[in-house]
Amino acid sequence: MKSKYRRTAFGVENLPMLVMLALSVAVPVSLIAATRPNILFIMADDHAWQAVSAYGDARHLIQTPNIDRLAREGVRFDHCLVNNSLCGPARASIITGTYSHINGFYNNSGDRFDGSQSTFPKLLRQAGYQTAVIGKWHLESDPTGFDHWEIVPEQGVYYNPPMICDGQQVPHSGYVTEIITDLSIDWLKKRDPAKPFMLLCWHKAPHRIWEPALGDLDFDHDRPYPPPATLFDDYAGRGRAEHEQDMMIATTMRLNEDCKLTAPPDLSPGQRKIWDAYYAPRNAAFLEKKPTGKALTEWKYNRFMHDYLGCIKGLDDNIGRLLKYLDETGLATNTMVVYSSDQGFFLGEHGWFDKRWIFQESARTPLLVRWPGVAKAGGVSGKIVSSLDLAETFLQAAGTAVPDRMQGRSLMPLLKGETPPDWRTAFYYHYYEYPAWHRVRPHYGVITDRYTLAHFYAPDVDYWELFDRKNDPEEMTSIFDNPAYAQVRANLMQEVTRLRTELKEPAKDDPKACGYPAQIPPNL
Repeated sequence: MKSKYRRTAFGVENLPMLVMLALSVAVPVSLIAATRPNILFIMADDHAWQAVSAYGDARHLIQTPNIDRLAREGVRFDHCLVNNSLCGPARASIITGTYSHINGFYNNSGDRFDGSQSTFPKLLRQAGYQTAVIGKWHLESDPTGFDHWEIVPEQGVYYNPPMICDGQQVPHSGYVTEIITDLSIDWLKKRDPAKPFMLLCWHKAPHRIWEPALGDLDFDHDRPYPPPATLFDDYAGRGRAEHEQDMMIATTMRLNEDCKLTAPPDLSPGQRKIWDAYYAPRNAAFLEKKPTGKALTEWKYNRFMHDYLGCIKGLDDNIGRLLKYLDETGLATNTMVVYSSDQGFFLGEHGWFDKRWIFQESARTPLLVRWPGVAKAGGVSGKIVSSLDLAETFLQAAGTAVPDRMQGRSLMPLLKGETPPDWRTAFYYHYYEYPAWHRVRPHYGVITDRYTLAHFYAPDVDYWELFDRKNDPEEMTSIFDNPAYAQVRANLMQEVTRLRTELKEPAKDDPKACGYPAQIPPNL
């Protein structure tokens, strides 16, 4: 019979040190339980790593002091990748530790998560953890494996959001990021202190349509934001997929909703007054000037940056509130705090917003882990890790068996500053959804520390691209047909085949994988 635990050169991988000690000496069970860490997993929606100041973006878009604190007191992962850069599929992969073809959630266009399958919240709950999820769920079915859940319906709204609390809809007044934080702190206050806890505090912000807290509307004092060098990319050197997408700031981004020429419908009269005091004069100046062409794109980019980064300002402030609560209650010393996003996001690079692509801005996501006594303070890891790895990390930290079904790998050694000799050097990626929302063709491929190889294969394209990110960090020109890269290409093609086999990727996609909704829903 196959063991539930993995043995490594360092011992039994899935048991913390005290549990392994208990196998050989008499250690009270209560002591073992007391040393299991609490887990606070804070996740944003669409938070680009370029907009976390700890990552040192050259544009200096925003300061995020509270998120940066986690980097100073824990480990910053510089190459954390997602397997399917889309909100619902990314979340399904995080909680199951599996790829989309295993957990069955491929896209946002009609998929419904099967809550009966194994997830790390269920396994932690079975192991004695008190569990809760508060915030954005976005998996269509109700959460399972939680003692308590309170989520925004679908994508949720920024102002006065209704929420669903353990199956019952509850109204709320205020701003969604603050409300999610309030509810998270309230749950921490009311939880059973005799049990370790696992709390998913999953925010809506900064998802489209990027509406900041009313108190943060003037946070940047009309600062002009430096555009990325590729804002006016013409996609030369790449194929049809890049040319025919529909996610451009210039043409896709809507003036009324996205750029705030109209106010959101959810505001109260008092909130609307504050909103209009900020946006109305600026909108009037825009309408009077009537920019066109590149000038219009630059204006839209700046409005996008103001709104998006305003959401992150509020997000960082509220993360500070959570960290303060942990400090004041003494919980910080035995709580693993994880900050990440469901995926990356384009902030004008290649003229785009949104995600979906295998490219770095999209497939790479921030990941910071603070765990006093385990995670090396100020540590930085450039190894390829993934949000898939979080489930196994949490389970190992809790001394709980990791199901063979999971496809990630515990980050425990990397948190301690150790790198196993067999750590991954290539990561497999697969995106499915087409044509909604942004007409990004389905594609799969591999990402290494230097190269990105992608196969665009459906429904009306079939071609490969290869990028050397050392010499072409912005992934502008495919060198797939360059004879100088023939051996690199062959090696990476072989790696794709190996990983597809290892991950049990079917030769043909599930018929529902792409998703062709009869009608695109009105709320993004």
